[in-house]
Amino acid sequence: MIGLTYEAIARMIDHSLLHPKLTDAELEAGCLLAREYGVASVCIKPYAVPMAARILEGSKVAVGTVIGFPHGSHTTSIKVAETETAIHDGARELDMVANIGKILSRDWGYVRHDIAAVVEVAHSRGAIVKVIFENSFLQDEHKIKLCEICGEIGVDFVKTATGYGEGGATDEDLRLMRQYSPPHVQVKAAGGIRTLDRLLAVRALGVTRVGATATKAILDECKARLAATWEQR
Repeated sequence: MIGLTYEAIARMIDHSLLHPKLTDAELEAGCLLAREYGVASVCIKPYAVPMAARILEGSKVAVGTVIGFPHGSHTTSIKVAETETAIHDGARELDMVANIGKILSRDWGYVRHDIAAVVEVAHSRGAIVKVIFENSFLQDEHKIKLCEICGEIGVDFVKTATGYGEGGATDEDLRLMRQYSPPHVQVKAAGGIRTLDRLLAVRALGVTRVGATATKAILDECKARLAATWEQR
């Protein structure tokens, strides 16, 4: 952690509030935690975006939500409508699931149009888009092609997984996504980022955002290590 600050680590984290069993009270508590710890964003269930926007107003924590979650199977028009509603409700970061079945079918024209339609609406209204691949379902050829499409369209991030598929963020996938994405596209790791050491490991691979539910544990450990470093000086 030499040279890293608490803020630099915290601003890598999108605090995930997507589990289907989370109650309204738990979602509110999650937003308050995100505000207290100063993370980059919350990624919250779509219906709770207005609540998150209210709680996080005046803070540096962005409101994010999901589009086409969790399998990417919504029609493009529905994804666009979700995007418009989310932005209207206060979201500024959108994690969109690419259509997994169409990717596996290699219907790249459909995939491109599906992503581009969401990106066009989001960017026109000042929001950013992170495209979720769900890598555990894909072969490397699919991931590489998706990176190329996302780069050409101008998405803001490519993201490993929803966190609800069969696997999380592997080093191999992160290296591949960083290698085949142009510099203007950032990489977000999601799935299995539960410790500070794991966050630092993926950061070393070129990851700039992580999706996490273990935000408090990660950042409490960060504070403890930084305090110990200062005490040793």
